[in-house]
Amino acid sequence: MGTINLNDLFAGFLNFGWENLIMMLVGGLLIYLAIAKEYEPVLLLPIGAGIIIGNLPLSYMIMPEENGMLAVLKQAGIDNELFPLLIFIGVGAMMDFRPLLASPVFALMGAAGQFGIFGTLILAILLGFDMPEAASIGIIGAIDGPTSIYVTTKLAPHMLGIISVVAYSYMSLVPIIQPPIMRLMTTKQERMTHMKYAPRPVSRLALVLFPIVVTIGIGVLVPLAAPLIAALMLGNLLKEALVVDRLSLSAQNEIINISTLFLGLVIGSTMTATSFLKLDTLYILALGLFAFGLDTAAGLLFGKLLYVLSGKRINPLIGAAGISAFPMAGRIVQKIAQEEDFSNFILMHAMGANTAGQLGSVIAGGVLLALLGA
Repeated sequence: MGTINLNDLFAGFLNFGWENLIMMLVGGLLIYLAIAKEYEPVLLLPIGAGIIIGNLPLSYMIMPEENGMLAVLKQAGIDNELFPLLIFIGVGAMMDFRPLLASPVFALMGAAGQFGIFGTLILAILLGFDMPEAASIGIIGAIDGPTSIYVTTKLAPHMLGIISVVAYSYMSLVPIIQPPIMRLMTTKQERMTHMKYAPRPVSRLALVLFPIVVTIGIGVLVPLAAPLIAALMLGNLLKEALVVDRLSLSAQNEIINISTLFLGLVIGSTMTATSFLKLDTLYILALGLFAFGLDTAAGLLFGKLLYVLSGKRINPLIGAAGISAFPMAGRIVQKIAQEEDFSNFILMHAMGANTAGQLGSVIAGGVLLALLGA
């Protein structure tokens, strides 16, 4: 009969340090925010749980040599970019490009809403980050979780955990961060601008051709953005084809939900004390907020330009929807407009800019990857 080794029995306790405790408290905070405050609960709750699991001492779940569940999921879904792409298929299946196709001018707002990505990249370099790390931090400004994860996995995988959490956290804080900037940068008269919504009819043929043409166009011009744009447009094609409802509904529900669950758990498990408890974490938090604010400000400035050029017929608030946080940014624009005039309905215009912002963030991510040769 073998002897009992007390060191093996209490190995977990003996290897449990204050760093593990702090990270578990961070995980608990994310779970609290997800449940009590409902901040992006679909992702923050799995991330919080993943942080707790990943910081269990000697946890077999995160050990590749033991084929731990989270280690296997990381290899299958993160290292190969599978989970972000599956999520993009689901997002595409939920998007409606009719407002954008009816008013293509709002595509320009989607482009303006990516300015913060490149401005933050420069600032991050000045603070001492190398180019791949700075690009990964800058992409937080897209306020698009899957794009941030995809770019960071290729450029700075050691920063994946913190960048993912920051991107999704700020995405959940759109209703808190954007309104003060919108009120500061626009006048009451500008916010009260009514916009007539008499869209050109968009044919079913145009709706079906749009995802195909966009996939080919962006795939040729920015090849490194092809996986993201192809996944997004595939989801949209499933929706607009009107003949594969089962596939469209599966993309919007089962596929995106399972992928999000696994993605959150894996991301959380990578946030160990050694990768999180350092000064760079504070820099990333601050730079991510700066990128978000700069994107919003740039979109509003472009909106004000269109307001003047259009003879005061375009509400400049629409520019704030040019970020990729779909559909939250569009809804916030509508809310701020109605604070001044309850009869002011600009939601469909905002959604046109918001869907353009989704495309813009994918293109921006592809441009960064191309410039850095990823």
